[in-house]
Amino acid sequence: MADEKKTKGDQPPKSKGEKKGDKGGKRARGGDAGSASAEAPAVVSTTDAVPPRLRDRYRKDVIPALTKQFNYKNPMQVPRLQKIVLNMGLGAAVANPKIVDTAVEELKAIGAQKPVVTRSKKAIANFKLRAGLPIGAMVTLRRSRMWEFFDRLVTVALPRTRDFKGMPRKAFDGKGNYTMGLKEQIIFPEINYDKIDAIKGLNISFVTTAKTDEEGRALLQHLGMPFRAT
Repeated sequence: MADEKKTKGDQPPKSKGEKKGDKGGKRARGGDAGSASAEAPAVVSTTDAVPPRLRDRYRKDVIPALTKQFNYKNPMQVPRLQKIVLNMGLGAAVANPKIVDTAVEELKAIGAQKPVVTRSKKAIANFKLRAGLPIGAMVTLRRSRMWEFFDRLVTVALPRTRDFKGMPRKAFDGKGNYTMGLKEQIIFPEINYDKIDAIKGLNISFVTTAKTDEEGRALLQHLGMPFRAT
């Protein structure tokens, strides 16, 4: 019995390093589980991305037509569409701030992009306006969303305008940029009639690289903008 006690007593106690090693092993096993979950296959869409048809039309038809019309020597001289800005001013938001939320949702549906709320910079006592109040919303579209919006505008939205006779030809700023105004947002099919609280108008600005109004007008006209005859 004494020999057995001595053999038990002679066994050295476990060091702190060994205990830490055991914990490290547990952590390693946990890490393996985490890495296994991280290596799970991601969801991949099998739908092919369709390029905007208006962008293809610009490259195939509009560029040669403008090069022939203005005698450009370099393809980089041909004007192109840079961005489209949608702006909705809401003077009624001073008395009814909730109208800004509906305007944001409507612009989001129209432009397929989240808009930014614009705020007043100055306080105007006659309009009961204080500095910093939300009074509108705007969104800037570029690349694919820009081309898709332009396509939907000229093919679907503008033909639904009441008593539509074409867009004015003189609404350019002298540098090839064009701005148009719409009185009703309900001409866009993305707007649900049952959810609108008020009829809102919006301004749409087309920013181009054209140097003159004539070049900018020719660019938009070749892209399908329905200008008036006179």
